[in-house]
Amino acid sequence: MKSAQEQLEYITQSVDVSLPEGALLALLEEQRPLRVKLGVDPTAPDVTLGWAVVFDLLRRFQDMGHTAVLIVGDFTAQVGDPSEKSATRKRLTADDVRAYAERLLPVIKTQLLPERLEIRYNSEWLGTMDMHDVLELTSDVTVARIMDRDDFTKRWVAHEPISMIEFMYPLLQGMDSVAIRADIEIGGTDQLWNLLVGRDLQERRGQPGQVVATVPLLVGTDGVKKMSQSLGNYISVRDEPGDMFGKVMSIPDAAMPDWYRLAAMVPRAEVDVIVQGLEDGSLHPGEAKRELGRRIVTIHHDAEAAQRAEVAFDRLFRAHEAPDDIPTPEIPSGGEVSLPAVLGDAALVESRSEGRRMIKQGAVKIDGEKTDLEFIDASLLDGVVIQVGKRRFARIVVE
Repeated sequence: MKSAQEQLEYITQSVDVSLPEGALLALLEEQRPLRVKLGVDPTAPDVTLGWAVVFDLLRRFQDMGHTAVLIVGDFTAQVGDPSEKSATRKRLTADDVRAYAERLLPVIKTQLLPERLEIRYNSEWLGTMDMHDVLELTSDVTVARIMDRDDFTKRWVAHEPISMIEFMYPLLQGMDSVAIRADIEIGGTDQLWNLLVGRDLQERRGQPGQVVATVPLLVGTDGVKKMSQSLGNYISVRDEPGDMFGKVMSIPDAAMPDWYRLAAMVPRAEVDVIVQGLEDGSLHPGEAKRELGRRIVTIHHDAEAAQRAEVAFDRLFRAHEAPDDIPTPEIPSGGEVSLPAVLGDAALVESRSEGRRMIKQGAVKIDGEKTDLEFIDASLLDGVVIQVGKRRFARIVVE
């Protein structure tokens, strides 16, 4: 096992806050396998690059010989985390949560090492609590402590409703730390207050209080708001290399330093050199962004895939040519066909209604020319390339 200082430097590359100060190094100096907790509520269908930042931190602990304890919040997901929310979340059903969990867990596992990985569902202990347990839990935290939380205070001042169930969420999350006896809990910066509640609950129950460590929230592809599936400004770790590279190339230049550090996992010293080059003009923003795209695609695919993605990007946006490996769906011959239906059958859109919307928005091209037609003679589509948006293509074959 590496020295405590070596472990600290490797593990905390992306960490912005670690509390209590100096406690993480002290834990590492004990030279024993630590239990490092990360809670994930399955409330969305995909794993984004933003999520990948905290998974990378968890894997770094695994690399150093520590145990990653992944808490699948199948119980807390039905309550809803109020962090950074201006209104009460819509509650999910148990079936909703189960469906998300089944879809997400295999992807999350690809971000971590199979060794030294413990996966627990918090319904195991939260689902068995009775009213006595709940009352005892609520007695551990005062209303004043709850109102220390900035988002609650803002909503209170603005006379926005706050459900009692929202007050319960950080207490339930904290009980996860008690149940699995966490040494360390990690999360995004928006989780810092919740993580500290977990530390308090452990100490009240006679356990050593966990050390908490947080990573910054990755800004989305819009360069403004944090990456979010609900906002659509995200890149999935499952995106195809070409889509992933193209989306990286679309981010604002100002977002590159944070993306290099968090999404591409580049050491701070190297990021500082890149930032200096951008500032003094010795590094062109376009080349810096290409390198960023190559690095991110390499992490989630491989270097060869990154190279192919860049070539495909240039073919599409520099030479304005369709990619070589586009799908070739078949449609029946004879008479007019619904273009939204063709788009749907070719998997260029998710539904006919989306197809109609894309046509109205001028986002559909036939052999490079925009079209506003909803119906078209099938014979005119034989062999043509249909494009939807910037990166979705299909070459139509008429049977």
